[in-house]
Amino acid sequence: MKRIVFALLFVAASLVCGAQDMAKFKLYSPEANAQDEIATAVKQAKQEGKHVLVQIGGNWCIWCARFYNFVQTDASLDSLMNANYVVYHLNWSKENKNESIMAKYKFPDRFGFPVFLVLDQEGNLIHTQNSSYLEEAKSYSKEKVAGFFADWSPAAIDPSQHKN
Repeated sequence: MKRIVFALLFVAASLVCGAQDMAKFKLYSPEANAQDEIATAVKQAKQEGKHVLVQIGGNWCIWCARFYNFVQTDASLDSLMNANYVVYHLNWSKENKNESIMAKYKFPDRFGFPVFLVLDQEGNLIHTQNSSYLEEAKSYSKEKVAGFFADWSPAAIDPSQHKN
């Protein structure tokens, strides 16, 4: 009986700690004008020779927080991402589902969260990435995330790289 009580207390404490961590996670802004911010990111990407990586999710999303922390705490992934992408975190929450943007990019929210859009330097959608394919256990696979970043980088889809 003591083991059961101890196990239940451990689970409850773990849930409380996780909830506290999520209370601090504020990467997404429901108030943001996403259309304008994406336009700014596209302009910056064009100037820097990068693509735009739009991470769609919300401050309520544990997997969004996990992905952000996973990349931020791995120097090689962070470097690969920042070398190839201007990153924008697009809010999707009960306060603001950014429905016009979801429609414009063919409803990526259907894949769950986070979901990633890769936009070219003109703002055109070139890829939608379902994040579940990048997962590994309760986190993400470094190899899969690095592959995703590399496979959709400007160099990877440059036609001159694929000529015989």
